[in-house]
Amino acid sequence: MAQTILVIDDSASLRQVVAMALQGAGYEVLQAGDGVAALALLDGRKIGMAVCDVNMPRMNGIEFVKAAKALPAYRFLPILMLTTESQESKKDEGRAAGAKAWMVKPFSPSSLLNAVSKLCLP
Repeated sequence: MAQTILVIDDSASLRQVVAMALQGAGYEVLQAGDGVAALALLDGRKIGMAVCDVNMPRMNGIEFVKAAKALPAYRFLPILMLTTESQESKKDEGRAAGAKAWMVKPFSPSSLLNAVSKLCLP
């Protein structure tokens, strides 16, 4: 059974690019347009990891990481932040919230897949 990855970004086109790269590598993909929609998908289903933007409406990526980590079933969910934010202070904030890795847009699909292969839960 393929591992499932949750992709969270308010840009539909970016979600599509990420989803195509992941699906091409054999992953199943769930998509959400912001942290609120993403949290609704954390309903007990098995998710290998999340790829999350920082700047989104309703609930940003850092808030999503904190909320996801507060759910017992997803406490150890690896979360990769995929964002235009490159300041160390933002990265520190992400790490403190529980994000496992940080990748700055624009990104190459191969670097994304490399990070996913290292982070995704079996």
